[in-house]
Formats: sequence, structure tokens, C-alpha cells
Amino acid sequence: MGQPRSERGLGIALVIAAATAWSTAPFFTRLLPFDPWTILFWRGLFAGSLISVFLVLMQGRAALWQLVLPGRGGLLVASLSALGMVSFIPALQMTQVMNVAVLIATQPFVAAALAWLWLGEAATWRTLVASLVAFTGVVITVGGVQAGADLGGVALSCLMVFAISAMTVVVRRHRETSMVAAAALSNFMGSLVSPPFAHDIAHVGGHGLAILAVFGCLQVALGLTFYMLGSRLLPSGQASLIATLETPLMPFWIWVAFREIPAVHALMGGALVIGAVVADIAGDARTRDEGQDPSR
Repeated sequence: MGQPRSERGLGIALVIAAATAWSTAPFFTRLLPFDPWTILFWRGLFAGSLISVFLVLMQGRAALWQLVLPGRGGLLVASLSALGMVSFIPALQMTQVMNVAVLIATQPFVAAALAWLWLGEAATWRTLVASLVAFTGVVITVGGVQAGADLGGVALSCLMVFAISAMTVVVRRHRETSMVAAAALSNFMGSLVSPPFAHDIAHVGGHGLAILAVFGCLQVALGLTFYMLGSRLLPSGQASLIATLETPLMPFWIWVAFREIPAVHALMGGALVIGAVVADIAGDARTRDEGQDPSR
């Protein structure tokens, strides 16, 4: 039997919400004058705490044991998520926001390849075509980026993309694992490894803590929770494709807050990415309405 339409629709809505939340990261990073490890420490502490509250509200206090004993799947998901977070903030500070955004847009290809290698999960022809269109948007964006971008930031962005793509596949593989608990654990892990490298942990004032709290609760806690819940209901390639909505939204928030107008090539590339995502979602819904096999 095919997947219920309501379940798939919920998965799409959750991943779109996650992409919107994630896209605010450059905005918050630009507001904070701290080193990346200080940001990771406080952001992870706030985010992990809020996700733990979600966990208790949904499953009761006994669910907190899942943070202590996450199981192999939960530990793997948390570790990959933490690796992605530890790579993301330094990347935003070391290279241009647009560079990070366009590299994130390559995640569907990485996730689909990993899902095929590990799970034998073949992407639909429609998702493959949409991915190619999104990739074209990435090429247009990257083609207009000025030379001299920091290689360290680009390398960290690539590491983040691989880690989050692998996490997407693991989430599909270990459906029995509490992914909300894994999200909380990943943030606490990020905070745990940060102090030896941080310089400003003890010098964050009340204003900075307030921004970090919103950063952790909105961008991380809600984003990770929505994505982990939504990606369980969708094929890995499609979940990652929808998440590429983060790519055009990242420079959008910078434009709204700091009046930095994206270049024409960035707008063109972003339009292709959004168009690919919308077309894939609409095509999937139409196929299911007609009662056809969505894998064809």
C-alpha cells in the first residue's frame, strides 16, 4: 500500500517549516559579535533544553532516559547532527552567506546517493528532474560568486552537507528511534565540545544571551525537530530537496534585516531552486490524486 496522503502532506509541511527556521542562521550570526564556539555553546544549551521540554510534553518525563540511553540509531543521528552544527556556524563566519547557501542546495544529491547506496531507495524520475533543475540554480549562483572565497568556510560547508545528508538517511533507517531526543542530544553534544575552543563564554551579556536564546529556540530547536519528524514521512531525496528552500531564504533575511541586496545571479538561481521544489511537491500530489504509483 502507498503512503497515506495526509501523512505525506504533513511531512512536506514540517520540512518546509524546518527550512524556514534554518534559513535564519545568517541573520542571528550577523547579530552576534562572538567567536563561533561561544555561539555554539550557548545556542546548543538553549536549543537542547527547549527540545527536552518538547520531549517531556510529548512522551512524559520517562522519555528523558532516551537522552541517556539513545541507542545506536539515536547516537548516530545525534553525532551527525552535532557535526553538521559544529561545521555550520564557523562556515558562516569564514565565507560569504551565499557560498554556504548554494552548497546546502546540493544536499538532495548527496542524500539521494547515500539512500541508494545504503537503503536501496531509488528516487522518482520527477525528483531527479527537479534535483537537476535545482542544481542548475546552484550553478548559476556559484558562477556569479567572486573568486577568493575562503576555502576553509567552503570545506566546512561541504562537511556540513555530508553530515546532514547522512543524518537524513539514518533517520529513515532507524524509524524506531526517538528523533526528538536525538535532536536534544546533538545540541548538548555541541555545547559539550565547545568550551575548550571558545573565548567569550563568560563575557556574553544579557542582550547577547537573549539573542542566543532566540537563535537556539527558533533556528535550531524548532528547525531540527520539524525536520527530523518530517523526514521520517518522506523519501530522503525529496526531504532534502524541500529543505533546499533554505538556500534562497538565507540571503532573503539578510536583505530584510541589513538591506544587502542579493546579486541578480543569486535571485535567478534561487528562483530555480524554489521552482524545482514547488514543481516536485505539486507533481507528487497530482500523481497521488490520480492513484498512480509515485515511484514511477
